[in-house]
Amino acid sequence: MSVAVAAEFWCERAWLPGGVAERVSVGCDEAGVITSVAPGVDPGQDMSRLSGVVFPGFANGHSHAFHRGLRGRTHAGGGTFWTWRDAMYRLAGRLDPDTYHRLAGLVYAEMALAGFVVVGEFHYLHHPPGGGRYADPNAMGEALLAAAAHAGIRITLLDTCYLAGGLDGSGYQPLSGPQVRFGDGDVAGWAARWSALAERPGARVGAAVHSVRAVPAEALPGFAAATRDRPVHVHLSEQPAENEACQAFHGCSPTELLAGAGLLGPRTTAVHATHLSDKDVELLGAASVTACFCPTTEADLADGIGPARELADAGCPISLGSDQHAVIDPLAEARALEHGERLRTGQRGRFSPAELVAAATERGHRSLGWPDGGRIAIGAPCDLVAVRTDTARTAGASADQLVLAGSAADVDSVVVGGRMVVSGGVHRSFGSVGAELARVIEGLWSA
Repeated sequence: MSVAVAAEFWCERAWLPGGVAERVSVGCDEAGVITSVAPGVDPGQDMSRLSGVVFPGFANGHSHAFHRGLRGRTHAGGGTFWTWRDAMYRLAGRLDPDTYHRLAGLVYAEMALAGFVVVGEFHYLHHPPGGGRYADPNAMGEALLAAAAHAGIRITLLDTCYLAGGLDGSGYQPLSGPQVRFGDGDVAGWAARWSALAERPGARVGAAVHSVRAVPAEALPGFAAATRDRPVHVHLSEQPAENEACQAFHGCSPTELLAGAGLLGPRTTAVHATHLSDKDVELLGAASVTACFCPTTEADLADGIGPARELADAGCPISLGSDQHAVIDPLAEARALEHGERLRTGQRGRFSPAELVAAATERGHRSLGWPDGGRIAIGAPCDLVAVRTDTARTAGASADQLVLAGSAADVDSVVVGGRMVVSGGVHRSFGSVGAELARVIEGLWSA
């Protein structure tokens, strides 16, 4: 990422920790950290003006960048999560470090256009087809780190342990087909490769258990010991079949299995958390595990609607992600979280607009290891997202309810660390993202 220079921004309205304020100046130092926030200020000549409502930068808590190549290509004949997964595996087999860098850079640029300033990349596409090794065993991860830097957003690389090809009542199955690209043999092999990844400005390194289907129970304590000071994410109970297999083989739920391995705690994020028992909810809440919902993906894959309100009430912070990128839009994810609750319960207002903004901003940042992010406040990164209030979608909406009216198409300007990354709805480094995305994705499918 480019080093930010000292700057001052004038916001027509800004979402501050105490609510929406009018005519707010935000100053930052050369490191891109906010040094001043002052409401009720007239715009100065040297200030960069941001119109509409300015939100803190949004956090994408869960991403598989290469899944973007599946958008609009998996709907013929209906299908299930598992037939969708077959298409995903075919796409995974076609990527190498160079093509992944090109695709991911464009996906992260699309995220920047939507207002995301940080992404949690749940990365398991580690090795060449056939399960060999690149000269740099982390070549694919390094491609993602470089892609995020090029797009101008921060990244937490959630390098993923993936050791088994599935779980059923008879036990764990070996990796097969495209899955052999994902594996490191055992936890020690994964940890040796993972520990060679270096953090750098704009990039942090976390870890992930793909799921209880993909990491045998006996490997979980070793993983927990190796990662005890890092953010840890895990796909949890996305499908009923996962729960049934875990119950059949281990005699407990996936949540209970993770709890027994010492993997539940404030540094842990449970992704999806869809099919949970009351006991699961209690365990996750008591451990202050973040629950990362990806509502547009969960709808696209017919996963179901998880108990978000119950988890929040039990003590789980709620964050949001775009997962397979059927949609890249933080406002759509926030709105879908509330809409899912309304459909599930028949009640409106399950999450207030302020709670939805918190899920999309500060709670996502915290789950990714950026605890100062997601706020417009002194000491926080100077990450600002200006959402227009004069479009056909947002006209007439109250500023404090804009999260339930706007969309990524209404994002005008995005500042990351004091540096303007998007201006007038155009990415300053990539220009026309859509045309290049189409070329890269078509090339992958025709390879």
